[in-house]
Amino acid sequence: SINEETVELLQPYFTMEDYTLEYGKKVCGNVAGLLSWTQAMAIFYGVNKEVLPLKANLAKQEGHLKIANAELAKAQEALDEKQAELDKVQAKFDAAMKEKMDLLNDAETCRRKMQAASALIDGLSGEKARWTQQSKEFKSQINRLVGDVLLCTGFLSYCGPFKQNFRKLLLKDLWETEMRAHKIPFSENLNLISMLVDPPTISEWNLQGLPGDDLSIQNGIIVTKATRYPLLVDPQTQGKSWIKKKEQDNELQVNSV
Repeated sequence: SINEETVELLQPYFTMEDYTLEYGKKVCGNVAGLLSWTQAMAIFYGVNKEVLPLKANLAKQEGHLKIANAELAKAQEALDEKQAELDKVQAKFDAAMKEKMDLLNDAETCRRKMQAASALIDGLSGEKARWTQQSKEFKSQINRLVGDVLLCTGFLSYCGPFKQNFRKLLLKDLWETEMRAHKIPFSENLNLISMLVDPPTISEWNLQGLPGDDLSIQNGIIVTKATRYPLLVDPQTQGKSWIKKKEQDNELQVNSV
């Protein structure tokens, strides 16, 4: 090897004009090889002198890098652990948020239902008095129902042959008086027509030819609801026309005596 001192001793020779490979070959082939070697070693020493610090610094930096990589590995491991913990916490947070939203949605649903219920209650509160009154009226009607049915039954069974005035006499002066005496409840001013037939049926009868006065409607009720076959005194044939029209779809047979 060659050192710095040797290189310094050789430097004056390197500047000489005849210290060249070509000149050495002219003098002696072995001398030319030695001359070339000294020049190469001097160049190598100069380059190596610059490279050695770089190599030392490289080794030092590689050591630092190794330490940094080890610390990075530890830091990455710690980061992975923290990330795993964060993922668990995030999952819990997401579940809690979902539960929160579900609760908020349930609360909103309940709120809307409560508003609807409150509106319904407010709307129905005005009906309370009417329902209470109707309940009392229904109870009273139930108490009077037996007497009302009894009057209707008597009307259907016995009032057929009589005129309107005598029918009123039977109902008001005889039967109602007898029922009061026996303490049987009934409706005052009972309307037999509304009790025994509904308005649409009356309208249908009128379209079929039955007159609209109370006597004719009562007669129609007796004809349709009495248990025995009616015998009509019908000089104007109004009843006959009505029955034929009413029963035309029921294969009515008309016979003459």
